[in-house]
Amino acid sequence: MEFANVNWIAVIAGTVVAFLFGWLVYSPMLFAKAWAEGSGIELTAESRPPMGAMVLQIVGLFFLATVIGVTATINALFAAILAILAAACLTISNGAFCGKSRAALTIDAGYIIGAGILMIAAQGIL
Repeated sequence: MEFANVNWIAVIAGTVVAFLFGWLVYSPMLFAKAWAEGSGIELTAESRPPMGAMVLQIVGLFFLATVIGVTATINALFAAILAILAAACLTISNGAFCGKSRAALTIDAGYIIGAGILMIAAQGIL
């Protein structure tokens, strides 16, 4: 079975670290303003992320971390990289259809690629 040898601690750690990386990327300390402007979103001091979107983000990150965990069991790093790039391309495509700016698209894709790198690192370290 594909899941028999998955390092679930690394999957969970990769999910959590990737989620926290998202908090940093989309925070006012880094790219919140550029991303919001490029996405057509107005940020105020009272702005809060939509909870449904946050839950889906965690679920999606867990799924991607699981795919990376499965590829780690068969030493298929290239397949993990392809999965990460596929997720980034689909994110860019969806954002482009919504009319996001080049900056917002770059931030979104950079986040997906960075999250994937962190997930791969979690598999390698743990």
